[in-house]
Amino acid sequence: MLFALFAAVLSKFGWGPLLRAIEEREKGIRDAVEGAQKAHDEAQALVAQHKEALQQARREREELIKQAMAEAQQVRADLLAQAKADSEHLIQRAKEQIERDSRAALQQLRAQVADLAVTAAGKIVTSSLTPEAQRKLVEDFIAKLPSTAR
Repeated sequence: MLFALFAAVLSKFGWGPLLRAIEEREKGIRDAVEGAQKAHDEAQALVAQHKEALQQARREREELIKQAMAEAQQVRADLLAQAKADSEHLIQRAKEQIERDSRAALQQLRAQVADLAVTAAGKIVTSSLTPEAQRKLVEDFIAKLPSTAR
């Protein structure tokens, strides 16, 4: 009887609060596990997002490098073309200058030859030379010509 009375009092006042405390504790643990699982899932999702963002950044970096290389090649080609055009222009100008100088030198040489011929003809006309003396005069004239005119 005492046991029955003790069991009745215990079940009325002790088991109820004890079971509620255990259920609350179990519910708290369940909530904590669910929260941890949710946090874990969110962390996994963030890791996946970070990995995707990192891969995207790598792809963008590779694309930027390719663009920079292409632009550098284009600049190089442009510079080479400009340098070639400049050198061809300089060569053409040098050829034109050489041509002008050659024409001027030839004109000057012709003028000198004409002057010498007039001088020689004047000497021939003013002197009454024998054919041998005239030949000697022409040979002397030819000998006095600059070596480039012969």
